[in-house]
Amino acid sequence: MSASTIPTAPSARPAIAAGTPEFRRSNRALFFGGFATFALLYCVQPLMPLLSREFALTPAQSSGALSIATAALAVSLLLTSAVSDRLGRKPLMVAALAVAALMTLLCAFARSYPQLLLMRAALGLALGGMPAIAMAYLAEEIEAPSLGLSMGLYISGSAFGGMAGRVLVAVLSDIWSWRAALALMGVLGLCAAVEFWRSLPRSKNFVASADGWRALPAGLRRHLGDAGLPSLFLLAFLLMGCFVSMYNYIAYRLLAAPFKLSQSTVGAIALLYLIGIVSAVWAGRLVDRLGRRGVLWMLLSAMLAGLLLTLADSLPVIIAGMALFTFGFFAAHSVASSWVGRRARAPQALASALYLFFYYLGSSAVGSLSGLLWARDGWSGVVAALAAGLGLALLIALRLRNLAPLGPRAPALAVP
Repeated sequence: MSASTIPTAPSARPAIAAGTPEFRRSNRALFFGGFATFALLYCVQPLMPLLSREFALTPAQSSGALSIATAALAVSLLLTSAVSDRLGRKPLMVAALAVAALMTLLCAFARSYPQLLLMRAALGLALGGMPAIAMAYLAEEIEAPSLGLSMGLYISGSAFGGMAGRVLVAVLSDIWSWRAALALMGVLGLCAAVEFWRSLPRSKNFVASADGWRALPAGLRRHLGDAGLPSLFLLAFLLMGCFVSMYNYIAYRLLAAPFKLSQSTVGAIALLYLIGIVSAVWAGRLVDRLGRRGVLWMLLSAMLAGLLLTLADSLPVIIAGMALFTFGFFAAHSVASSWVGRRARAPQALASALYLFFYYLGSSAVGSLSGLLWARDGWSGVVAALAAGLGLALLIALRLRNLAPLGPRAPALAVP
């Protein structure tokens, strides 16, 4: 590659420092972005039993409304990362949120389950322009000592969106219908997109890649050949697969005997996401002080302990187990995703995209597999599979404790 094709690194522009107006604006914008992404993506989760009844579906088939969106999102992430490295971060993120909100509005008018799946797939493709690019934006623009906090705030926004989306559609579907619930979520998503566009500072340290799509193969080789990133990618697959499976099928268990809870009550369990909001920020601050190696394995152990508690026949014990599981998940995701942001070299958006590709692929693959296990062995079968996945995740975290750190990050360059 000739010197003329190497972009000039914007070294004269300092990173956004904690306590500045730009720091508050970027955190507010990314909080809204995380909120909208998770609210729009996962708002169908508490509706799965209703979709099963309306369209005569099995639980595994009903999970397709979520799985098809996460699968489309996983594929889209890799494509939009290359576009983002050429065109910039903010425009694609704004467009992603707006289109996803419009697709959610259209889902409210679906006349058949295939139509619903088609629009959910389009939503997933659109949202590919948000999560990985948001992680890359934070890694590029936020000063290193404050990155853990900013990533934690972004993920806490995701937790709040996931909670609000699930609770709101569950309550509205009891009062009116699931269609009215999705229509309102679409409107809220559009409002969040406007606030995101208004608040997010423009990129100062982004360096466009002149190679565009040609950078993908070399970038894939670079990230997959790293000593630590593939382990973090596999960890993302296991983390999200286990988390989505828990919330997908616990609803079926609690709606049935001996609990027989209402749809609104089951949906209200998503209030446990409030714990995730706290744990993501707490983990970010803890990592900024103590490092990731000594924290991650403990969070995964907490997830495993919480999962096993859900085998109890006591509703309070089940809720306590889900709370511990949720606390561990959001904290662990905050730690792992910020680790990718600090370890990855150019193209950074692709590294974030690979992390989230495996993250959402786990949601789709493990979520669907857990539905088959639910049909065959009930909740005990789901728990056995998820415990095996978390056991593997724990082994990965223990291995990462011995990972040699990289040196200071060099200025971002176009990939040859």
